[in-house]
Amino acid sequence: MNAKILAQKLVSWIETKVLAAGGKGVVLGLSGGLDSSVLAALCHRAFPQSTLGVIMPCGSSQEDKEHAEAVASQFSIPTKTIVLDSIFNALLQALPDDKAEPVISQLARGNLKARLRMLTLYYIANQLKYIVAGSSNRSELAIGYFTKYGDGGVDIMPLGSLVKGQVGELARFLDIPQAIIDKPPSAGLWVGQTDEAEMGFSYEALDRYLMNGDASDELKNKIEAMKAASSHKRAMPPVAHV
Repeated sequence: MNAKILAQKLVSWIETKVLAAGGKGVVLGLSGGLDSSVLAALCHRAFPQSTLGVIMPCGSSQEDKEHAEAVASQFSIPTKTIVLDSIFNALLQALPDDKAEPVISQLARGNLKARLRMLTLYYIANQLKYIVAGSSNRSELAIGYFTKYGDGGVDIMPLGSLVKGQVGELARFLDIPQAIIDKPPSAGLWVGQTDEAEMGFSYEALDRYLMNGDASDELKNKIEAMKAASSHKRAMPPVAHV
């Protein structure tokens, strides 16, 4: 499916899902990354008068903020900027510090940021009667590379059936700024964080495995282990039947 037809189908899907849910429009986090930029462009096509991008810096880089603003300007998408640093810091002071391993502490703090952003989006969505759209793609969802009840806490995932490479193709068709297409993918949860360094393999390798099963035994085992370990993220909480 070429990018033009794919974009048309996704725009139609977004419109159908939002209206079926009784929503008046769409709200999304605008991070300055590839996925959120593509999502913003698609949502704006579906709801040109009622798409809102929310920029939520929380220890974020200035470049990410500038890229988010560039996308909003290019597609004439209204934005709200809500700085979460002070709220994040206040929570860290209030929460217990059990002196966990540094890597675990870093991950916990990163997840806290993602969940603060989710809370912010739903507060705005409730006020406007909008639907919250998430930017997770198939590659991320498959291995659980998202925060449960954070960036995974949304109403619709228009990019959820597309691997990262397909999102990149859409970005080029939609005329997303080249600087955003070219920069290393990152969730922006801490300084220097990149998706591929954290995953331990490239999106290209992951996409190839998801699309046609092509991978070394080592990579296949690693991906399958990540899929199994993150299965709880892709399911509703289990309910006890007694």
